[in-house]
Amino acid sequence: MNILFEPMSNTTAQYNEVIGECKAIFIHKTRDYGTSWRVYRPISVVDQIFIKAKRIRTIQENKKQLVGDSIQSEFMGILNYAVIGLMQLQLAGDPEENLAAERVTELYDDQVNRARSLMAQKNHDYGEAWRDMSQESFTDLILAKLMRIRQILANDGQTIISEGIDANYLDIFNYAAFALILLKEGKH
Repeated sequence: MNILFEPMSNTTAQYNEVIGECKAIFIHKTRDYGTSWRVYRPISVVDQIFIKAKRIRTIQENKKQLVGDSIQSEFMGILNYAVIGLMQLQLAGDPEENLAAERVTELYDDQVNRARSLMAQKNHDYGEAWRDMSQESFTDLILAKLMRIRQILANDGQTIISEGIDANYLDIFNYAAFALILLKEGKH
């Protein structure tokens, strides 16, 4: 047995599990609310993620929580809003606001596949360094990625040498997934 492959196999299973939980919530909310998120402009998606990440950071810093929503549920929301951001980029120019749940499922799965592929490539190159990171670092990295997206939006979506908005959403997605995995393991 290849010992180097075993942790990645475990990571893939854990990753798929947390994504499955996030997707189930997303699809249930789609059935409840429809695709109301289609009205979000790019900055609104960024701000939705920002609100969740800022709340996590405030709880981390104050070591006190007054609202019942857990940090886990906030990371799940961050992950799902990152998917919304990616889907909105994919659907740019498509005026349809009401998408069928089946279509949303396909779009969601497309973005998850992109994120999973990126995760596997980066895990290979970085040796799963994320397993030794703090929850605070994931929160800070998400906030930094949001600042980058805001700047790209201020630059009318143009970058000179940097990655685009989609790459930042994919990283946010994966940071949230990693935080969720570590929360499940009891490490955070």
